[in-house]
Amino acid sequence: MDQALLSLDKMIYGGIYDQLQGGFARYCTDNEWLIPHFEKMLYDNALLISVLSEAYQLTGNKLYSDTITQTLDFVNTEWQSAEGGIYSAYDADSEGVEGKFYIWSKAEIIEILGGDTGELFCSYYDVTDRGNWEHTNILWVRQPLKDYCNNYGLNLEATQEKLQMARQKLLQIRQKRIKPLLDDKIILGWNALMITGCCKAYAAIQNPQHLEMAIRAEQFISRFFQNEDGGLYHNYKNGAANPAFLDDMAYYIQGLIQLAEVTGDNDYLKKAKTYTEKVISDFQDAESPFFFYTPVWQTDIIMRKKEWYDGATPSGNSVMADNLHYLSIIFDVPAWKTQAIQMVETVIDTALRYPVSFSNWCTLAMQIEKGTLELVVSGMAAQTLHHEILQQYWPNKVLQSQFTQATGFPLLESRWQDNSTKTTGYLCRDYVCKLPVDNIDALKELVNE
Repeated sequence: MDQALLSLDKMIYGGIYDQLQGGFARYCTDNEWLIPHFEKMLYDNALLISVLSEAYQLTGNKLYSDTITQTLDFVNTEWQSAEGGIYSAYDADSEGVEGKFYIWSKAEIIEILGGDTGELFCSYYDVTDRGNWEHTNILWVRQPLKDYCNNYGLNLEATQEKLQMARQKLLQIRQKRIKPLLDDKIILGWNALMITGCCKAYAAIQNPQHLEMAIRAEQFISRFFQNEDGGLYHNYKNGAANPAFLDDMAYYIQGLIQLAEVTGDNDYLKKAKTYTEKVISDFQDAESPFFFYTPVWQTDIIMRKKEWYDGATPSGNSVMADNLHYLSIIFDVPAWKTQAIQMVETVIDTALRYPVSFSNWCTLAMQIEKGTLELVVSGMAAQTLHHEILQQYWPNKVLQSQFTQATGFPLLESRWQDNSTKTTGYLCRDYVCKLPVDNIDALKELVNE
């Protein structure tokens, strides 16, 4: 955990992170996270939001919640369309020069901010006359603000306020520059990854704007990505085009699952089940537990490939295995759990040799090994307990809630009481539950046991 958090800290302080507006660049070319390839991609930011949300649940470190909020504000402002779909990327170049939109000279900053504030800003963000990259400067942080203030004998709150005002002023100036080219395609899979990221952010820090972003994106998909045979399209730009690939479908099902967890709206689970059945009918390999990348009816390709390596994004097969495992518990479909386990068993030997390429598989393997917590929240007044559960870092779990009576879900069966003040929480394994509790502390004790 320490190593993972250290990596996150250094990325947030680094040049890979946009210190003025938020959002992460695609990757760095040095070993200090200073020099990015300045392209910003939706999928990178979606995945990092998910990780940062879990880091905040674990630590309560304000650095992570601030980074989540700033990055999602960037996505909302710059990339989310009026209809709710989210665009794909910003190019690295503006005016034909890589990074020109983001870089600064010291003289420029001093002129904008004035002498004292400008010098403070340049000192903290490592801006020099010589430059820290190709005779210009990328903003980055060499040490946390608290340590910086201690080293220079500065008041933390006053310095924090000065730097915040300076960032806002520089951002206003930067917004007048020519922006990098916007890739305004709306891709199903990448939007779905951001739906998951927004849901995890909402769970961790309870900002309703983050949930609203996720709901609007899902509504856009429901409105514009449906095709005639009950499937989905891959992308949208002035109309939908191209059939969805496996990862599009898998990420969308995952996003629906996350929406159900954070909202308690079980209609999302019904939709997730429908699309899971669609994946099985259209993508299943009859000779293995895995899925093809393209649907069976897509004939304009030389061969149908299967992908299972987790790369810059998780493989569609590893996400589908996770979806099958989760939904098998929600709907009591043993065949789906069996298939998920078979998929993990098939790749696990290779995963142990090359774990970096199978990280999502390894996460599911650990859950299968340790067992899955089945958490149920029920009652007309159960929202408080539901929100308190969302804020916990409890991996390897299924969380299902009902604030009005729901039917057709095994975990919720016989869990409803017609009492406007009654809240019950259950911890179960294989549908066998411990005695119900009505508060988060009691539930924590059961989980810890």
